[in-house]
Amino acid sequence: MIGVATVLAGLSTANMIGLAVVGGAFILFALLSSFVLPKRYPGFPGRHVGWYVVAGICFLIAMITAVLVFGVEEPSSQSEGTTAAQTTTAQTTTAQTTTAQTTTSETTTATSTEDNGGGGGGGGEGDAAAGKAVFASAGCGGCHTLKAADSTGNVGPNLDDLKPSFDQVEHQVETGGGAMPSFKDALSDKQIADVSAFVSSSASG
Repeated sequence: MIGVATVLAGLSTANMIGLAVVGGAFILFALLSSFVLPKRYPGFPGRHVGWYVVAGICFLIAMITAVLVFGVEEPSSQSEGTTAAQTTTAQTTTAQTTTAQTTTSETTTATSTEDNGGGGGGGGEGDAAAGKAVFASAGCGGCHTLKAADSTGNVGPNLDDLKPSFDQVEHQVETGGGAMPSFKDALSDKQIADVSAFVSSSASG
């Protein structure tokens, strides 16, 4: 009984009605043949036995056909539900992947900007304290006057009076000009940034 109930629960309403109609007709035929007709006609089926056998075979075939036709479960609803769930999961995964990629891109851009010092500006780049040592080791004090470095050179401009910006110092150190040679090959990028920060912050202060 449990197996029958499980099968019926998996059928649609239309399939259940079809099975019920055919099954009911088959049961009715069996009851009439077994109880009603023999009681009313004692010689039943008598000479009509051939028709009775044909009718019985027809009802048997009809019942088997009904089971084969109406007893098939319709998996379409479950299949559609599974497909919809899979589609939703795929969309969610795609959205999460896109968000992760966007976050990674933003993080990379921010890190790149920080590593490059923000792309310019004065006084805020380089280490002024380290730049003081670079100023001395590169011999800048022999040509320039800068009170913060205790230098009194007079070959080049007086940096206290000139008050150059970070960008101006960096450009001059890298390219040179006049009597001043280029230090681009002699100093690293960090040393150039440090000495530019030292000179620009010291002269302006």
